[in-house]
Amino acid sequence: MAQQEIEVILLRQLASHLATPLLVVDPKGDLVYFNEPAEAILGRRFDETQEIKRAEFAGIFQPSDDHGVPLRPDEQPLAMAADGLAPAHRRFWIRGLDGVRRHIEGHAFPLVGQNHRLLGAFALFWEIHER
Repeated sequence: MAQQEIEVILLRQLASHLATPLLVVDPKGDLVYFNEPAEAILGRRFDETQEIKRAEFAGIFQPSDDHGVPLRPDEQPLAMAADGLAPAHRRFWIRGLDGVRRHIEGHAFPLVGQNHRLLGAFALFWEIHER
């Protein structure tokens, strides 16, 4: 694992104490961390997964809309936040690493450090349980 900026280290520390699922990507869009609450939705423990390259992300989680149509990267909140440097929000479906398809909703935010350094992005998300 590459050396991380102090802001990313602190975000990981904060995330490890939250009950809200959270994941973090680096400036290239590679997944570098997700917390324990996210493990239940993503279908595997982070310790068993480690980093996932951006190019592999969509193939692994298969994000899609309500009709099963795959989402392009520019339609996925985390990629939108990392690339567009603006927050993004969406409801969509993923297939967890355990093979289970889940309906999720989330907000993604660019992670910008002092002097406008792009450090990556993070997403807060949750599973939608229809009533």
